[in-house]
Amino acid sequence: MSGRPRTTSFAESCKPVQQPSAFGSMKVSRDKDGSKVTTVVATPGQGPDRPQEVSYTDTKVIGNGSFGVVYQAKLCDSGELVAIKKVLQDKRFKNRELQIMRKLDHCNIVRLRYFFYSSGEKKDEVYLNLVLDYVPETVYRVARHYSRAKQTLPMIYVKLYMYQLFRSLAYIHSFGICHRDIKPQNLLLDPDTAVLKLCDFGRTIYFKSNLVKFCRRTLSAPQKFVVSWLVISVLGTPTREQIREMNPNYTEFKFPQIKAHPWTKVFRPRTPPEAIALCSRLLEYTPTARLTPLEACAHSFFDELRDPNVKLPNGREKPALFNFTTQGKNAGERLVINTFPGELRCVSQAKTKKHQNFKNK
Repeated sequence: MSGRPRTTSFAESCKPVQQPSAFGSMKVSRDKDGSKVTTVVATPGQGPDRPQEVSYTDTKVIGNGSFGVVYQAKLCDSGELVAIKKVLQDKRFKNRELQIMRKLDHCNIVRLRYFFYSSGEKKDEVYLNLVLDYVPETVYRVARHYSRAKQTLPMIYVKLYMYQLFRSLAYIHSFGICHRDIKPQNLLLDPDTAVLKLCDFGRTIYFKSNLVKFCRRTLSAPQKFVVSWLVISVLGTPTREQIREMNPNYTEFKFPQIKAHPWTKVFRPRTPPEAIALCSRLLEYTPTARLTPLEACAHSFFDELRDPNVKLPNGREKPALFNFTTQGKNAGERLVINTFPGELRCVSQAKTKKHQNFKNK
């Protein structure tokens, strides 16, 4: 990792935070095999703040970047592998990623097991350590593997990964949370079970009424204009009305007039029509015309996943896809029911009707 790690702060809060009580409580020892064992006082990711001792071993670096460093380690008590994300902490502010991850509990979002603080090499340097579930692969690496082998990712995996991504987004959106950094590197995968988990909430924000203003400022960077140009080259030049719908504060209209590129030429030959239809609905200029994540889950492109007889190419059962939480159901009960397989759909509709009849009595 080059340069100084990026500090992370909770932008929505200007109040300084107290020094963590568990800060600095780190011990290093050796087990009977001579392996290094690190013991820290960590706070559970969910539930009340009850610090406890956590020991881990077999630590090695598995990733780094502007955010900090990610280690793989093994918990001594259970033998489970975990990932420890270490980021430089601004002691004046709460950490946005930590505050949000402590609220999340979903099968398609990487779980925060513990967190603890450690000191750096420099005076007053503090690091936040997020202890997360370890997931071995990413969509990026899997896609690269198939590309290098000159093969195409099986369509069943495309459906599984997209569907689970939409589920995770529907869940965080129900809390008013916007991820803002969806990319293949942030989509973790277990290649054996085909379970996908969304990770890296370092750029996450809450939806606010001034979000349009915020987005307008970030679009001033040159690279953002390159991205805008690439979008226009595919979708064509947006109309004045579409621009007004995206950002009422944007009055200039200096884009060159470009016709939309046909979707059939954007995708590879033999791409399922349902996949093209789904993408076209997701990439609408007008925000209200775009599919929500939950609406995307109910799209016909994912009908194969609703077939109870369909299994993974390796012969395993599909991961859990229809175990919606109460929070997710509150985001749209009828849409959730539409994502279910036939039998589950009938049961859910009956339960919903019974509940409505009870409320009307």
